[in-house]
Amino acid sequence: YWRRALGMQVRYANYDDYQFCYSYRGRPGYRPSILMLHGFSAHKDMWLSIVKFLPKNLHLVCVDMPGHEGTTRSDLDDYSISGQAKRIHQFVECIKLNRKPFHLVGTSMGGNVAGVYAAQYPEDICSLTLICPAGLPSTTDSKFIKQLRELQESKRIDRIPLIPSTPEEMADMLKLCSYVRFKVPQQILQGLVDVRIPHNEFYRKLFLEIVDEKSRHSLHENMSKIKAPTQVIWGKQDQVLDVSGASVLASAIPDCHVYILENCGHSVVVERPRKTANLILEFLALLHSIDNNKKQA
Repeated sequence: YWRRALGMQVRYANYDDYQFCYSYRGRPGYRPSILMLHGFSAHKDMWLSIVKFLPKNLHLVCVDMPGHEGTTRSDLDDYSISGQAKRIHQFVECIKLNRKPFHLVGTSMGGNVAGVYAAQYPEDICSLTLICPAGLPSTTDSKFIKQLRELQESKRIDRIPLIPSTPEEMADMLKLCSYVRFKVPQQILQGLVDVRIPHNEFYRKLFLEIVDEKSRHSLHENMSKIKAPTQVIWGKQDQVLDVSGASVLASAIPDCHVYILENCGHSVVVERPRKTANLILEFLALLHSIDNNKKQA
């Protein structure tokens, strides 16, 4: 209902026998299109809270990441971060989004993929927004990383805090991901868990893939190749991925604008949708005016 109310339409795109599901609004114009990549175990609709605050005439595309929601899930697929970046590139080619360079936005796992995409396919991208991206070594361990360490040491890695299978675990995950404390009724927690349980085996496989040696620091390994102007938005109280990652990116990417949001956790998109939308629009307007000045000069 919310998707329809905001004018987002759902479409499918096929690459060989692989299907991508995405939603979009508007059409390509003189301003760059915006492609949004969601985080681990979420889906394209997680962006609706931001879409609400973006102008109707911007061309927006929100895609389900590989294996999520309406996009193909296959045991044979490569779910590493570079494997996902390749898939997103296939999607971009499919819908011809790269006829003109576009603005790429990614959060958490999607931020890791977005950064690697910008490094590997620089000609596709005019600018980049990374929201609490994964894929960076951190000087300070977050609460989540500490929990993972404890689980590894006690050989209980089946109890990943981002893959709840009871209402209590769901409540713990929401607490971990968000700074704002809201009381969620038991029934709703149960409903949220029920929706996720059929996918938990896939989430577990995916999680182990993205924390594996090959993917864990993908963004870090690629960040020096990012040439596009980059915006980094991070919640100061992020307990999943420590905010110190922002300065790691700022020191490696030449044209990097960092915004740290006070009283905000990992779920920036849900906790601060209006602020995030405004930051993205301000960043794009800034780049547009710099561009115009260059042309006039």
